[in-house]
Amino acid sequence: MIFKKSLLAVAISALVLTGCGSSSSKEEVIVVEPTGFSFTATEMITNLTNDVIVAGYQNLNDEAADFLLATQNLVNTPTEENLAAAQQAWKDVRVPWEQGESHIFGPVDALSIDPHLDTWPLNTSDLQALLDSQIGFSADELKTFNDDVQGFHTMEFLLFGDGVADNDKSIGEMTILEREYLSAAAEVFKTYTQTLFDAWSVANDPNDTNSPAYKDLLLTANNDVYASQLGVVEELINGMIGIVDEVGNGKIAEPFGSSIDNIDTTKVESQYSWNSLADFTDNIRGVQNVYRGEFAEQADKAGIIDFINAADADIASRVDTEIADSIAAIKAIAGNTDLPFRQAINDADARVRIQAAIDALTTLQTSLENDVLTKLQDWQQ
Repeated sequence: MIFKKSLLAVAISALVLTGCGSSSSKEEVIVVEPTGFSFTATEMITNLTNDVIVAGYQNLNDEAADFLLATQNLVNTPTEENLAAAQQAWKDVRVPWEQGESHIFGPVDALSIDPHLDTWPLNTSDLQALLDSQIGFSADELKTFNDDVQGFHTMEFLLFGDGVADNDKSIGEMTILEREYLSAAAEVFKTYTQTLFDAWSVANDPNDTNSPAYKDLLLTANNDVYASQLGVVEELINGMIGIVDEVGNGKIAEPFGSSIDNIDTTKVESQYSWNSLADFTDNIRGVQNVYRGEFAEQADKAGIIDFINAADADIASRVDTEIADSIAAIKAIAGNTDLPFRQAINDADARVRIQAAIDALTTLQTSLENDVLTKLQDWQQ
């Protein structure tokens, strides 16, 4: 792979074969010119792979199991308390998924896990037709349905209602068939989170038990996917850039529109639960996880910031601040009245705060592209 030239070039000064693990593993010492600082990426890649990505997918799978149990309790005992517990469980499992969108590469893409779990928009007309035409639902049957009538947003709609006036659906508004569909969808959802976790931790191809765990492709980068550790670093940085772009220019900007006269509430993701701002915040927290190497508030771990710091400490610190500023700007959109994003795009004062968040994300994306990614440029595989 050939990258464009950059004033801050990156060269591989040495390939040092390690004595640990297989003989194919290698440790690269990356020298950043013209500063002359070197960086050994093994510790960073190991931490980000095991303690951020794989740990995140394990958390997702654990939360999915809790969510499935909550939906089963709701089917068996349809009370307000059990509905509230299932609603909270949906929000809980949403957190690791949204944070994981900062590294949405590998099995989550290759195995089509993303569309299975998170297709948006939801096809509400087809969902209602299924609810009107059938007398029951099973997980095996539901798994054969289109992606736009299963996954996160199907379950969200069934749990919270349409989100237009409120997100406070009562148990009296939920039919038996809706509860059955919800629990079947949660069961299918759990099979996909298990598949994703297994692909990273056991075998990346579920049809080939001899295939390596995807994590091992990152940890021993000398394979058909990652020829070097530098390729792994590039993948991680591009993952951060991708979600910052998606949040700022897609999830926020598209429903926001160019003016208050052309907003589009249909494009607001997680609008039924009024969870949109939490989604956006978690997306950028996921970027922070990768950048700092700190998942679940772990400290003193190696992340992308350490790689950048080896080349330019000012850039490393500035980008870290821009990530934090972006998170704060997104959270500020709600204002003092905890305004949902669906309503905020149609509020003059909130639109000023939304534009500030878009601007903060644009600044961050520019830095990631022009300052961080260029640390990898001018290197040829």
